[in-house]
Amino acid sequence: MRADILEAAGRLLLTEGMGAFTIERVAAMAGASKMTIYKWWPSKGSLALEGYATTIGSTLTVPDTGDIERDLTTQLLTYVHLLRDTRAGRVLAELIGAAQTDAQLAAVLHHTYSGPRRAVGLAALRAAQQRGQIRPDADPDVLIDQLWGACLYRQMMPDQPLTDDFARAVVRNVLHGVRE
Repeated sequence: MRADILEAAGRLLLTEGMGAFTIERVAAMAGASKMTIYKWWPSKGSLALEGYATTIGSTLTVPDTGDIERDLTTQLLTYVHLLRDTRAGRVLAELIGAAQTDAQLAAVLHHTYSGPRRAVGLAALRAAQQRGQIRPDADPDVLIDQLWGACLYRQMMPDQPLTDDFARAVVRNVLHGVRE
């Protein structure tokens, strides 16, 4: 039942966005009761975010070819495509926006989406440090923010285009500063 609810939540979000997202609609789509949903999710935002993360989860893995520049470029291009070319990018912006005034949603955002994404990126960057591809004194947490944060900034503040060339340049510029 939980998987059905998450699938329905993700589908509703990606087709209609946060404006159309209600517990009632998710319950009807999943064949579940509102009571069941409220037992598992404390708010509409927490359900929306978990449904989102479940739906797009596998699209943001970092490959491991042994070449950190290639791996980061591949992942950042995937991220740019998600942000720019899919409904999922617009929904992510809506969820991040809503989390600014909803502490519970902000906590779920960290636990369900940004925390796990950051962990995957940190693992890739730390492996690259161990291989000598990134200086040992480089801070992987800051690198995460520089790489993915730059793309998210361009999506949220659309005065400059979010392009594939931009993603490639961000990886190149950031890694140039932290190479051995």
